[in-house]
Amino acid sequence: MVTIFAHFNGETREVPEVDPAWVEPSSGAVVWVDLASPTAEEAAILDKVFGFHELAIEDAVSESHHPKIESYDGYLYLILHGIDFRAAEEEFSTHDTDFFLGPTYLVTVHDPTARTVPQVQGVIRRNGRILGDGSAALMHRIIDTMIDHYHPEVEKLEDRIDDIEKEVFNGAGSDAVRSLLDLKQDIGALRRIVVPQRDVVGRLARREFPLIDAEVAYHYRDVYDHLVRLADEALIFQDRINGLLEAHVSNVSNRLNEVMKVLTVIATIFMPLTVLVGAYGMNVGLPRFPGGEGAQFWWVFGIMLALSGGMLLWFRKRRWI
Repeated sequence: MVTIFAHFNGETREVPEVDPAWVEPSSGAVVWVDLASPTAEEAAILDKVFGFHELAIEDAVSESHHPKIESYDGYLYLILHGIDFRAAEEEFSTHDTDFFLGPTYLVTVHDPTARTVPQVQGVIRRNGRILGDGSAALMHRIIDTMIDHYHPEVEKLEDRIDDIEKEVFNGAGSDAVRSLLDLKQDIGALRRIVVPQRDVVGRLARREFPLIDAEVAYHYRDVYDHLVRLADEALIFQDRINGLLEAHVSNVSNRLNEVMKVLTVIATIFMPLTVLVGAYGMNVGLPRFPGGEGAQFWWVFGIMLALSGGMLLWFRKRRWI
């Protein structure tokens, strides 16, 4: 689907097609062309009207790529990622939005799951003067809205870490490990997106490109600061996950040690009892206890109880149990 907004003569309109004259730097117009999962015919506007490089067009209409920025003759090509948290699967999903930024135009290409672009379109329909601020300012508004969507998703991620942290310290089993490993994978994916995205926006904030003037660069600097914080939070989350994994392994090891200690105590207590019972169970001449044949069992049983009680008292005195 193609959506086109044009600002000219002080007025913003939603138009069915792009006038090639609006693309010229001297036209005084500002055009935003949005392509949502474009067909081959709809994507042809990238070449026929704007004349973008074939490699940039190929990246824009293909599957997801990592964030990047490339400078071409008269325009910039950017790939940035939005983020969503799918509660049913409890995992993150990202989708890329491609930007072609020129002096008088902005072209965006994205899939239907993107939340940011329809949100900004709604703002422009209510306040058309926004488009009159220029294409670079419009791209900043889209990117800023995109980054704003990160924060609630990262908070959900932090809530998941807090819940699993309680499970780990309450002695949860293998389910906690599985959840921790899933979280670690999500955090790794978050860092792989946020860090290069931070670098892309940082280049815009530093005014490395003539299309970004000083006033707009200040706004990009604010977005850059948000991305720096997100990258730092992702690193902190990763450290927390590693710490929780170590704590879980330590808990499992401690529980295993407790079990082994109990089993060792039991085995140690029964060893002399086994020797005693085995010796008196043999058909050989052994010293007999007073009281006749019937009393022999109770003598042996009493000795076994005394041995067991004495060993338990000794273990307790040595603080082994």
